[in-house]
Amino acid sequence: MFWRLLITYSVLALGAVGLTVVLTAPGADGGVREIVAAAVVALLVSAGSAYVMAREFARPMALLEHDREQLREILSGMAEGVIAVDAQRRVLFANDRAGELLAFDARRAVGADLFAVAVLQPFRDVVSRGLEGTAPHRDEFDVPKSDAHYSVYVSRFPGNGMPGAVVVIDDMTTVKQAERTRQDFVANASHELKTPLAVIKSSVETLIDGAAEDPDARSMFLEQVLREADRLADLIKDMLSLARIESGTLGLEPRAVPLGKAITDCVERHHPRADTKTLTMVEKPPADVPANVPVWADPDALRQVMDNLVDNAIKYTPNGGRITVRWSAGADTVSFEVEDTGIGIPDADVNRVFERFYRVDKARDRAQGSTGLGLSIVKHLVHAMRGEVRVKSKLGQGTTFRVTLPRAGSA
Repeated sequence: MFWRLLITYSVLALGAVGLTVVLTAPGADGGVREIVAAAVVALLVSAGSAYVMAREFARPMALLEHDREQLREILSGMAEGVIAVDAQRRVLFANDRAGELLAFDARRAVGADLFAVAVLQPFRDVVSRGLEGTAPHRDEFDVPKSDAHYSVYVSRFPGNGMPGAVVVIDDMTTVKQAERTRQDFVANASHELKTPLAVIKSSVETLIDGAAEDPDARSMFLEQVLREADRLADLIKDMLSLARIESGTLGLEPRAVPLGKAITDCVERHHPRADTKTLTMVEKPPADVPANVPVWADPDALRQVMDNLVDNAIKYTPNGGRITVRWSAGADTVSFEVEDTGIGIPDADVNRVFERFYRVDKARDRAQGSTGLGLSIVKHLVHAMRGEVRVKSKLGQGTTFRVTLPRAGSA
């Protein structure tokens, strides 16, 4: 822009110089030197003036171009999709995020009809309603054949002779999923808390109505109250633990933990319950690495993961069954498995066992004293320690949970 202006002003200046020389040229008796000197002086003055004028006029245009480019970079880097259209719905601008969300090439879309490049019908409907009115319009919709959920904001702008609108698309999928999870959690937690409270209330009412006078009945109802109170305490403890894990305030402190000793301690803690059901508990240390291979984990979190998995194995393995805990190590990771010969999990439920409050058999699980949160806690704790947990099961034959964590020294 500067050079175009400079050339233009220079041509005009040269024309002015030529005219000046012609008009001020001396007669035949004048000298050539005076003409040349006047021309040179006029040329220098006019060239300097042309340069100054070109620079002054080019500066605001350069700033404008800089601001436009800066605005384009800002819009391109936004997490939301942004599209500007004119009165005929032609695309004036679209950032890459808009193209990603609506599945079109943002650069090639400029100049095309918005509805020709954005084929998602719910999006078209929202934009159409927004363009029909004068006030800003906002709406949300679920993307067909997908779990995605978008929010679209349409704002009209009159423009100076060039009316149009700005469309902003925001991916609300994560927010929507979090909201659904919260609603499900509140509903499930309320139900889980209501059931033992109802049992406690009815037992106490029965005792008040006279059952307390019968020693056998009194003992039965008091045991029932104690059992349900313990269940409430376990449920509240697990809910608080899960809340701390999900909020990131648990404060894990990973360190090198000898895996073999941690497993031996866990098995010893659960042996009395296993003996009550005549279950055989077996430890299988690795043959090719030290039994106490160090795992990089928070000791308390690792203990909770192991306790939950072994506790589940004891609950769902019939009398006389077998529980095996084995472990192994690779160059960067350490793994341990809890395998049982229990009732197993149907194929349709295997991928859902880590969901909060999800139970394969609700009546049986409650009778076993399950809160429905143990495996969810396991999953969150393992992920918090940068590991992974998997499950494989066959109905009627047993279940195996495998936990993999970083090996100390490689973490």
